[in-house]
This record gives sequence, structure tokens and C-alpha cells, in this order.
Amino acid sequence: MLVLPFFLVYLLPLAVVVGYLLGGWFNFLTPVWAFVIIPLLDLWVGRNKINPTEEEERVFGDSLDYKLITWLTIPVQVALLFWAAHVVATEPLSLVALIGFTLSAGINGGALSINVAHELVHKHNAWEKTLGKILLWTVGYTHWWLEHVSGHHARVSTRLDPATARLGESFYRFWPRTVFGSFFSAWSIERRRLERAKKPVWGTSNRILRYIAATLLLAFALWLLWGWRAVAFYVAQSIVAFSLLEAVNYLEHYGLLRREITPGVYERVMPRHSWNASERVTNYFLFNLQRHSDHHAHPARRYQILRHAEEAPQLPSGYAAMVLLVIVPGLWFKIMDPKVPEDMKALALEARA
Repeated sequence: MLVLPFFLVYLLPLAVVVGYLLGGWFNFLTPVWAFVIIPLLDLWVGRNKINPTEEEERVFGDSLDYKLITWLTIPVQVALLFWAAHVVATEPLSLVALIGFTLSAGINGGALSINVAHELVHKHNAWEKTLGKILLWTVGYTHWWLEHVSGHHARVSTRLDPATARLGESFYRFWPRTVFGSFFSAWSIERRRLERAKKPVWGTSNRILRYIAATLLLAFALWLLWGWRAVAFYVAQSIVAFSLLEAVNYLEHYGLLRREITPGVYERVMPRHSWNASERVTNYFLFNLQRHSDHHAHPARRYQILRHAEEAPQLPSGYAAMVLLVIVPGLWFKIMDPKVPEDMKALALEARA
């Protein structure tokens, strides 16, 4: 196993900086890199369906080298956020440059910040969980970790899960359902925890309230430093970042449902309840996120030893290309609906009845 290819993710923040230095339309370098160059590299390099051996899992499963790659994203992301906010607030960017720069920073926030946060918040130690929360804080989405770990993983591929896209549901209908539904789900999870502990919901023990306060504090700090333009940039890049996350959520479980055995009790989560992809380059950039079935089976398993599940439904391309398909509903339905297993289509029809 090689650790170096996973450093490719740092080309995204580099593309943000290079695009800014070149100016003008070059500020769109990051989306071109993410959604044009990487899919082309996927086609050229091909797929990787090889799984780590038991010996490799033992040797590399807790390797510090693989951990450091994720930990280093925190100073990179925080520095990029403050630098980018300073640029937007203090420099006379053209409209084209401003849009491209903000979009690029947001894509970096989704692919670097949120994706690495996803890796870290699943770990059982407070250090890495805290690092993950810091990354989510930079994109105003800290509550997401709580819903994802305690909500999504329990309710995945059911109608109860706001992060599972339904058959025939466009991304534009899914987006508000998952963004607001995930927040209210996180709130409900936290409310139940506080009620069990006999603590007040509206108080300092409420983690959701603390996350909101931390986000407002960051926005206030940016306002003190550089004014309203910096705050507007923070909000805009955050929306881009978590919208990219939700596009990935959309494609990871689209149309896949678990059978309800008895009211409120569902069959166990199996590989067939997640879409997988084995494109090698995108997996390097996303820390093997595309090996999603194995992640749901082993949430705490580190990215470097996640396993390809051949029995899972396979996407026609990697996430980098599929995100573009997500935003064109007619094309998405035409390509993906026929790939949804027939028994799950039947479950979808039953759920609608």
C-alpha cells in the first residue's frame, strides 16, 4: 500500500491559490480540476478493485502516516478560509473572478474539509473527532456529524433517513429535504440525549446550540477583521461546500431501500444498500469514500483499508463525474433508474402507496 497518492487531495487548495494568482477566468481552475481533469484521469488510469490483505490491514490499519494526511487538512483549510475571506474583502475582484474564486473555495471545502471531517468524526478518540468538528466549523455545518453518525447510519436506505435520496426524486427536491431534515434530525437526537440525562434542552449542554454559537462567532470574527464582504464569502463558500456534500449523499444511496420486516424494524444494512465506485484517482482524492458499502459495514474502519464490495450496485463512473450527472435530473434518471434493483423499485412503489 502507498500513502503518497492520497496527498493528491492537496492539489485542490493549491488550485484555488493558483487560480487566484493567474486571475480572471483562471479562478475556475478548481472546478475544472475536480469535475473535468479528475474524471478524465479516472478514464485513463482505470479502476482498482483490489482489497487489502489481512496482513496489510494489520500493518497499515492504524498507521500514523495515513492519519497525518488527514490531520494536516485542518491548518490548510483554516488558513485558506481566512486568506480567501481577506482576498474577497480587500481586493477589487471582477464578477467572474469573484464567482470562480468563491466556487473554488467552496468545492475545496466540500472535497477537502467535509470529506476529511467525515473520516475523522467516525473515529473513537476525542482528538480526531475534534479535528473533524473544526473542519465542519469552517463550512458552517458542524451539526452534520451528529446526524450522520447517530442518524444516517442507523436509518440509511429507509424513508426515515433525510440523507437517502428516493427513486425519482431530483437533487433539487432532495437538497432542501436533506439540508433542513438533517438539521432537525440532529436537533432531535440531541434533545433525546439531554432528556435522558435530565438536562435542559435550551442550555449550554446542548451541542447544537454550541455549534450554532461557534459558527456565529466565526462569522463575527470575520466581520471584525474585514467587514460584511468576508462574512458573505464565508456563507457563500459554506453553501457550495455542503451542497457538494449533499450531492454525494444523493448519489450514494439513490433509490436503494431496506425492507421493513416489522413496523419500524428494517433488514440489516448490506452492501446492496450503497452505490459503490472503484475509480482509482477519485478514490485517492476522496480517501476511498467510494467504497461506501464497507464504510457502512465498518464505520470506524480507516480509509486506507476500506474494501471494494463487488456485490454492491456499481456506479457507471466515479463520484467526480457522477456529481455532474446529479445536477441534470433528466439525464440522471435516464442513466441511473434502470440500474436500481427491481426489488427496490417495488419497495419504492409500496412506500408511495
